[in-house]
Amino acid sequence: MEKTMHTALLASLTSTALLCTAPALAQDNCAARDQVLDRLAQTYGETRQSIGLAPNNGVVEVFASEATGTWTILFTRPDGLSCLIASGQAYETLATAPVAKGDDV
Repeated sequence: MEKTMHTALLASLTSTALLCTAPALAQDNCAARDQVLDRLAQTYGETRQSIGLAPNNGVVEVFASEATGTWTILFTRPDGLSCLIASGQAYETLATAPVAKGDDV
């Protein structure tokens, strides 16, 4: 179930990332990948929780901190430019058993 939720989330975010234009994102929410990762780690204590490959060879990642509850979704283009897609609070890891086929109401 958790893997399915992560896959669905990454698929949705990949679609969002593909709709975003690089010039619009670069003005507000983008920077070199190393800089973004450093800020997420140093300022928020966030580490990568999941990762997926977008159809355009970009990478979609979810970063989060169990200690602070913050989370960030990041899209990184093949050229290394990383753009913030979304962020928030109250992150939690789900530890649920997979749902049996037909029981996913």
